[in-house]
Amino acid sequence: MAEEGRSEETDAVERKKQKGGFRTMPFILANDFCDRLANVGFSSNLISYLTLQLHLPIVEASNIITNFNGTANLTPLIGGLIADSFAGRFWTITSGSVFYQLGMVLLTLSAVVPSLSPPPCAKNATDCQRPSSSQIAVLYLALLCTSIGTGGTRPCIMAFGADQLELDAHGRPRDAKPKWSFFNIYFFGIELAKLTAATAVVYVQENVGWGWGLGIPTITMLAAVVAFVSGYSLYVRMPPGGSPLVRLAQVTTAAFSKRKAVVSDPSLLYQDKELDAGISTTGRLLHTDQLKFLDKAAIVTDGDMLPSGEPRLWRLSTVHRVEELKSIMRMLPIWAATILLVTSGSHNSSFAIQQARTMDRDITPRFRIPPASMLIFTNITMLLTLTFYDRVLVRVLRRRTGHPTGITHLQRTGVGMTLAMVANAVAAVVERRRRAVAAASGLLDAPSATVPMSVFWLVPQYAIHGVAEAFMDVGRMEFLYDQAPESLRSTAAALYWLTNSVGSYLGTLLVTVVHDKTRRSGQWLQDNLNRGKLDSYYWLVVALQVLNLVYYFVCVKYYTFKPLETTGDDKEVELDLANGNGGDGDAKKGVLR
Repeated sequence: MAEEGRSEETDAVERKKQKGGFRTMPFILANDFCDRLANVGFSSNLISYLTLQLHLPIVEASNIITNFNGTANLTPLIGGLIADSFAGRFWTITSGSVFYQLGMVLLTLSAVVPSLSPPPCAKNATDCQRPSSSQIAVLYLALLCTSIGTGGTRPCIMAFGADQLELDAHGRPRDAKPKWSFFNIYFFGIELAKLTAATAVVYVQENVGWGWGLGIPTITMLAAVVAFVSGYSLYVRMPPGGSPLVRLAQVTTAAFSKRKAVVSDPSLLYQDKELDAGISTTGRLLHTDQLKFLDKAAIVTDGDMLPSGEPRLWRLSTVHRVEELKSIMRMLPIWAATILLVTSGSHNSSFAIQQARTMDRDITPRFRIPPASMLIFTNITMLLTLTFYDRVLVRVLRRRTGHPTGITHLQRTGVGMTLAMVANAVAAVVERRRRAVAAASGLLDAPSATVPMSVFWLVPQYAIHGVAEAFMDVGRMEFLYDQAPESLRSTAAALYWLTNSVGSYLGTLLVTVVHDKTRRSGQWLQDNLNRGKLDSYYWLVVALQVLNLVYYFVCVKYYTFKPLETTGDDKEVELDLANGNGGDGDAKKGVLR
């Protein structure tokens, strides 16, 4: 009996050890693939739905899209905090997927039920009936539900997937850490979903109808929920470590209350391995010399300890908790520099699609490429760049730089920012050419006429944006995941999406300001693109990108990577200064007894 008991216990341990790993990837990546297919399936062509089906002006429709994108990328910050605080990543992803499904159902109903959309325009009509307030309310409710859904999925799915490859069933680091490959696989899957949506789904929307065009993404989202939940028993599920905001507030409060105290010796600052055990399974953060005013939170003074020997956390924090706050504060300037990346590319889903609609889109006498399908050139080039980077470029750069990933996360992001600037400069040149052709053809006052210029003139700007995104999107996420404190990784992933949120809102602000300020001198942005000056808008974005790039390089120059203390099998403690590229090339290492 004793042997049978030990055998059952051994089997249970073995099953626990087998959790996680690459076998969980089909469930996680299938969920995200279907999620992105659903998202891109309606958002990539949303400008057409709003202008052609709901009869909204282009500026109003563009602002609805950027506001929706802003909200959908703001809610992940809340979702990340919920996951890190009490819900855990699995249940946050599941709940978010259900909300997203509800939003997609409402959006599909708005296209199918006649009473939920305005009547079609009469033939050759110039003024179409606008949607009623109740019809707009249904649209907003659908977009709100999908925004809440993304708040649950986006901040957690990347960190959850990386956990499966990096951590064992006990939440401790595995010997091998292939997380960088995971991020490349993750973004490859995203682009594959976008490519499918921008071709098959958009084609259905343009040629079959919006009922099926939105119904297909809705059915796909249901498949995403089922796929993810099916892998429940295989996942490594890290328990939440308590509200990170509370810990950060405790550090801030303790530092302020001791603002007049003096740190005589950093080695005397308060440490408590047992207290920090649940939020530092991969290693504790070590003291850094930056932001020294926060160190005062770890100075031990009279009244800081309870009779039980435990600290009063609103008066005394450990070095690890102080360094958590420092890590986030050090990341914020670089995070802020990436906001304009989103703003600079936001027009690809609005103005650029309307540009394509005015151009010659004939492929064959019977087939015209849908305007929103021009996004496939961004998707294809990003897929090719990710593959080339992971399989070829990394090996070449590794021999030159000595870094395991070829270049650091920050260098990779900088390359992407530079290419994004080039893409917008190309867009400005092409738009100027398009307007010149329209003028030469006498079409300045015929916005619905086809300008005799191939839509494939837009391919270079879309393609360069794809290469840029392959560098900057992966680089940004790797940086946030690597440099964020362990217990704040879902929140850090939410910062990635918060970048998209703020960038989208900034896009709305920029469009609104430009639209208002150019009203008297010849409006740059108007429904009739042939009379507008969209190229001037693109050049304005390029100028902002130049200033932003200079700011980014300054931030990178003065950035300090987090120092991490990890415990090896020999029970010695190793100091590893994380260098943002997953390797030891620039790491400072030592042994502490």
